[in-house]
Amino acid sequence: MIASVGFIGLGVMGSAMSGNLLDAGIDVIGFDLDESCRDRFVARGGRLAASPAEIASTVSVVLTSLPSEQALDSVLSADEGLLAGARADLIILETSTLSASRKLAAQVEAAAAGVVLLDCPMSGTGQQAVTGDLVAYLSGDDDSAKRTALTVLAYFTRSQYDLGSGANGTRVKLVANHLVAVHNAAAAEALLLAERAGLDLQQVITAVGDGAGSSRMFQVRGPMMASGRFMPAAMRVDTFSKDLALIAELAAEVAAPTPLLESAAELYRMAAEQGRGGEDTACVYAVLDRVAPHTSPTRPPRP
Repeated sequence: MIASVGFIGLGVMGSAMSGNLLDAGIDVIGFDLDESCRDRFVARGGRLAASPAEIASTVSVVLTSLPSEQALDSVLSADEGLLAGARADLIILETSTLSASRKLAAQVEAAAAGVVLLDCPMSGTGQQAVTGDLVAYLSGDDDSAKRTALTVLAYFTRSQYDLGSGANGTRVKLVANHLVAVHNAAAAEALLLAERAGLDLQQVITAVGDGAGSSRMFQVRGPMMASGRFMPAAMRVDTFSKDLALIAELAAEVAAPTPLLESAAELYRMAAEQGRGGEDTACVYAVLDRVAPHTSPTRPPRP
């Protein structure tokens, strides 16, 4: 059992993952630039560090959950970053959704400092993180470090996959998010068809959800689409737009055609233009509804 770990990035995902570690009785030392995130972490039972460097000098495993590549640059930096104060046996478990190229570069930077950095993005929403319903996509070149990482991951994920070397974990995460983007848009399109055909959406969700036409997005976001309520957001449109750009970047790099993704991405772009950036991605249902407005005696036009 790991007695103590570090956690950098205590936002929606990081607070949930670190919270599960705390609930398991593990001592978690955390850092975040946001005061409210720090306060919630301390209230949950965590201990704060003054800098990433302090954490790196204290524990042998540090998890990072960060919003951008710039944030990772700062966290790894030689100036109060993880690589400044790292113990010789430090393992960094990088769980953010960033580009594969940045993850590979981070592994090289860490290795130059005598540190192992493993790529391990999570599949799942913030709410799934709260309940430990995440899937971990692990990759890297140090088998011993990966065995340690898998022990830690088991505390806040339901499944863990060792996907080999380098940044394969990120590549698999982007493939997964490609399907999330398309399946979510497909669910919205199908449910709008059902509604305009005069069908009861709750019956459709139950019946179709039990058949071959179902998907995880249909099951999770179908009820939100049927209700027309897209807050609170399990996955915000503005956050997911970053992931769509990363998928497009990977597809261009390997010359993979993505016509379905490109069509779906247009709906998310329209959602952002309509001021829906803070809403759940289920709001593409309302976006589609506005593309070709339709009214009925039983339902007024959606906003």
